[in-house]
Parts: sequence; structure tokens; C-alpha cells
Amino acid sequence: MIKIANAIEDHSVSGYKVQALDRAFAVLDHLASCEVPQSLAEVALSLRLHKSTAHRFLMVLERHRMIERTNRGKFRLGLRLLEYGTRALEQFDLREAAEPHLRRLVDEVEETAHLCVVDKDQIVYLAKIEPSRSIRMISRIGSTSPIYCTAAGRAILASYPLDQIRERLKTMTLKRFTEKTVNTQEALLKEIERTGRRGYGIDDGEREEGVRCLGAAILAPEGVPIGAISISGPPFRITKQKIPHIVSKLQTCVRSIQREIGYVQPREN
Repeated sequence: MIKIANAIEDHSVSGYKVQALDRAFAVLDHLASCEVPQSLAEVALSLRLHKSTAHRFLMVLERHRMIERTNRGKFRLGLRLLEYGTRALEQFDLREAAEPHLRRLVDEVEETAHLCVVDKDQIVYLAKIEPSRSIRMISRIGSTSPIYCTAAGRAILASYPLDQIRERLKTMTLKRFTEKTVNTQEALLKEIERTGRRGYGIDDGEREEGVRCLGAAILAPEGVPIGAISISGPPFRITKQKIPHIVSKLQTCVRSIQREIGYVQPREN
């Protein structure tokens, strides 16, 4: 009986620890989604926690430098997360393998190149290389953009079977960022199908006005997409006449990265 009681107690304690971790990450996710620092009351209300519970999690996260307090007593993400993020990027093999090819691509087309991976319904920018004549864009390393309205994201989506694409689209909220953003599932599915047929994605001012992007997926040795490379610039430089040339260089870059990570291109019949 004592052993059973101890086992139940151990299970209860471990369950509480997992729940506590979940709540701590929920606090971090909430602060990350907010544009301004949040008060204790705002955190508690948003996460439906008692103030005392929210305060306890905030204090632990602050002690470990995961979050920090402003002069007004509000909370925001801490610099230790930046340290972790930097280390994660350094340890990510794809970034290391892709970077020299990315630099060569930028030299060839003289436009900004991004290396992206997918996190749920977002693409995350792992690397960004700009030419000297670059026009500043909103993207930055570690930032995210929706997968549905970016060239890189569409290229990744188009690499999946159609039934899987349909399933993913069911859960997506298609927010409009510009007048050109595709924001219906029917139109998006057609665009993804076009992306698959031509072998690259296009975002013509859908995420950011005045920016045209071309993207191609990077496939792992198993043939599944693990990321994408995109080229971005103003439409007066990435003209429709120049797209075939830029896409050719983009696809050469992607094939070089794939060879380095062990992907073998299937032979055409």
C-alpha cells in the first residue's frame, strides 16, 4: 500500500511539474505575441490565471532572465532568450550548409536572399544576406511571416501531397496584409498548385508592399521539404523579364544545398 501511495504521489508531482512548464511557456508565448510590455494583471487575464499564480511564474522567469521588468513594472522577453536563439541558429546544420551558397546567389542576382524553415503556419528566417544596393525590408533573422503569403512558404507547401495541403489550409487564418494578399482558401490552393507546376513560389507584394519575392523549397534526403530559399527585391529590379534568370540561379542554389545535405535529385523519365 505504501509503494502504491508513493507511486501515486510521484505521478501527481510529475504531472504538476509538466503543467507548470506548460504554463511558463504560455507566459513566454504571450509576451512574445505582444507588441508592448505587459502588466501582471494583463498576463493573468490573457492566460486565465489567478494573479498569484501568474506572479509566481513571472518571478521564476525573471530570475532566470527569460523575461525582464521595465521601469514601469511591466514584463517583456529577456535577453537570455536572445542568447538561446543565437545558439540554436549556430547549431542548426541547415544554416551552416546553406550560407556559402546563399552568398553566391546574392552575388549573382544582387538581391536579398533568405533561408527559411517552417514552424507550424509560419516561416522563420534563419539567415538573411543583403547586397550593397539593398532596399531595407521588414524581415530579420529570427522573425516570422505567415506561410501562405510568402514565396518561400508556398514553395514549401507545394512540396507536400495535395491532400496534406488541403488539411493544412483548413486550420489557417488568412489575414490580409496588403491589397494583393490572397485571403481565400480556394484562391490560395490554386496558387499553391501553380507553384508546384512551375517549381517556385511568387509573392508579388502580398506580405509587404513594393517587394516581389521568389522562393524554392529545399528537400531533405527523404524528399520532404525542410526549408526554402527566397530572393526579394523591388518589382522595378525583379522585373517579369528577369524572373526566369533569377529563378534559374535560385534553383541552382537550392540544388547545391540539397546535394550537400545528401538529397539525390530523381531522374526524369
